Amino acid sequence: MTWRVDVERIAGILAGSATIDPGVNAVRGSNWQGKSSFIEALKAGLGTSTELTEGADSGRVELRTPDGTVTVDLVRENGSVVRQGTPYLDAEYDLIRAELFACLDERNEIRRTVRRGENLEDVLMRPLDFQDIDEQIADLKREREQVDAELSQAEEASKRLPSVQRTVENLEAEIEELREKREKIASADEDRDDDGSTQRALSRAQTERNEAEQRVERLEASIERTEERLEDRREELAELAVPDDDVEERLVAARERLSEHERDLEILQSLYSATELVLDENRVALVTDVQRDLVADELTCWICGQDTTRSDVESQLDALGDELTDRRATTESLRSEVEDLENRREEIQQRKRRQADLETEIVDLEDTLADREESLESARERLREGTTRVEELSEDVDETMEELSDVESEIKFREAELDDSQAELEQLQARADRLDTLRAEREDLTSEIETLRNRKDRIRREAREAFDETMREIISRFDTGFETARLTADFEIVVARDGREASLDALSEGELELIGFVAALAGRESFDVDESVPLLLVDGVGGLDDANLHTLVEYLQDRAEYLVFTAYPEYDAFDGHEIDPTEWTVANEGRVSID
Repeated sequence: MTWRVDVERIAGILAGSATIDPGVNAVRGSNWQGKSSFIEALKAGLGTSTELTEGADSGRVELRTPDGTVTVDLVRENGSVVRQGTPYLDAEYDLIRAELFACLDERNEIRRTVRRGENLEDVLMRPLDFQDIDEQIADLKREREQVDAELSQAEEASKRLPSVQRTVENLEAEIEELREKREKIASADEDRDDDGSTQRALSRAQTERNEAEQRVERLEASIERTEERLEDRREELAELAVPDDDVEERLVAARERLSEHERDLEILQSLYSATELVLDENRVALVTDVQRDLVADELTCWICGQDTTRSDVESQLDALGDELTDRRATTESLRSEVEDLENRREEIQQRKRRQADLETEIVDLEDTLADREESLESARERLREGTTRVEELSEDVDETMEELSDVESEIKFREAELDDSQAELEQLQARADRLDTLRAEREDLTSEIETLRNRKDRIRREAREAFDETMREIISRFDTGFETARLTADFEIVVARDGREASLDALSEGELELIGFVAALAGRESFDVDESVPLLLVDGVGGLDDANLHTLVEYLQDRAEYLVFTAYPEYDAFDGHEIDPTEWTVANEGRVSID
């Protein structure tokens, strides 16, 4: 289960090797000894980093894992670094999950977002952008349509099965009775001297006539069913209304309006937030000249250059806030309009597809009907000829032999019917046997489609729930200066201190780092990162003291199969595997040193 890592000219490591054991792996060392560079090398092996040693033209990292060996070469070409070889993670979805939720170093975007006090929705939900959910839903719908067609056949087979079974049983009984009747006739006529060749000819003629009669009956029944089906399809086509709607043009226009409103909203929000921050932080002097006065501070508007007061600016800010509220309402209305138009377009497309299917089926049924009517006329002519032939031969055969011939023909006729019915029975039974399987398969496909449709909302909910749960566990372990923190529905971080909401700016560096880890772990759990990335990499935790770092490591070691983190020598030893960076050759301030 051990990983072996060999590094050449990656980040600050010129040459070095290490092993990673299951559980805790601590890289303890001073500055410039390659701790962070080792994390960067692991990221290069995973596929989330391409950081070469400064001045080097190429580098390599090799990961020997229980599942196989991964070799990644980095080559500098035309001023940029190109990756050669296949890293541990190759799919774009896996790479973005690992970058956000497994590589928790100083440059991790979630930790940086928390430090800046920004909204977490974009970064936490980013992996969803790399899953083509709509295409997956379309594929599943096509698969479900195929299952529906097979399910319809299976249900029809299940309904017809008892009737065909009774037909088979009746035919078997009839054939047995006919055979007994044939034996009686043959026994009674044993002493008669008959023309055997005439009898055989008559028997053949009667068989041919019966076959022709059977053929006519089957064709007539088939034509009747085809005509009924054709009429049903024509009626359905006539009743199917396909709206002549300019929904596509209206959808394009609505999307354009929505995009324009969203851009305007973003601009107004940025202006509002910036102005609000200047006023809330009482930093007006940073952007304009302020004249202090007993009644009201006078200042110069930093936008238009006119004289004004703080009160006037705050009034303008309130008005801007009202405008933002109105704009948001308008934007939501436009989103609803776009969604309604998309649903309308889908409905029209479904009707058009059904219309095309009906037109195709009608053409096929018309062709089939014409072929069967032509075949029926041929069968009737054959029946007329057969009947005439039987009549001619019957004149030369006495009543007893004619009766025997009729019985023989009837037996053959019933045997043919029995063969057809048994074949039909086997086919129906095979289809009916799949009924439960097809129903379960359809239910699974429907469930999977619904799961994909609700995936974003579910991930949002799970991420918030995981954040809250992890935060409760973290607070119970650490002596923080705040009682709790949570993610709002809009993915804003809200911190409570002394029973009241507090600003993130009031938190210490270590407290912000803890919240950053909590957010990353929430995303890790929501997107099941441990299924594809067994590593959890932690770097840049100098803001935590010794006790808190040990507590954090103890908490994180249960969250991944392999935990790799960096620490300074002054921290106490950790309960796990320690990686010694002094055995590596590193690039130290422009010169090579072996520590």
